[in-house]
Amino acid sequence: MTRKVLIGVAVLLIGVAFVATSWAGGKATPQEVIAKVKEAAAVLEKEGSAGLAQFTNKNSKWVWKDTYVFVFNCQKGTVAAHPIKPQLAGKNLMGIKDVKGNMFFVQLCEAAKNPKGGWVEYWWPKPGEKTPSRKITYIMQVPGQPYQALAGIYDDNISVADLNKLLK
Repeated sequence: MTRKVLIGVAVLLIGVAFVATSWAGGKATPQEVIAKVKEAAAVLEKEGSAGLAQFTNKNSKWVWKDTYVFVFNCQKGTVAAHPIKPQLAGKNLMGIKDVKGNMFFVQLCEAAKNPKGGWVEYWWPKPGEKTPSRKITYIMQVPGQPYQALAGIYDDNISVADLNKLLK
């Protein structure tokens, strides 16, 4: 139980650290998230595990506006690379729940099984806040690799069904 609490705190700290890095840059759109995640997946498809290092730098192109791409490994249930909190690499996050009890990493891994990827809704505090807000994250499988690329945004106005219609 203590390990789960520590991992939960670590994930929460991601948001706090994120405030200082890029919140002032504006809000990323769903279309930007899709494009950036697809770009990240293409890089990882080509470079494999050698490409993970570029997703561990908060000053990389994978961190923009109010979001970032990170890399997960659903087979292991662990973070493969994270630009804001690189120390999360290797940490199992499958048991983390949002305030509504959603095991959202499990849901994200399910969405990644779709060849086009998918969006998942969950409730998580915005950077610097304690009250959870609606967050939506796009995830896709990296072809030929054990990794998934994902990025999320906070948005109260668009439905997951409408977001999934954006996928081509």
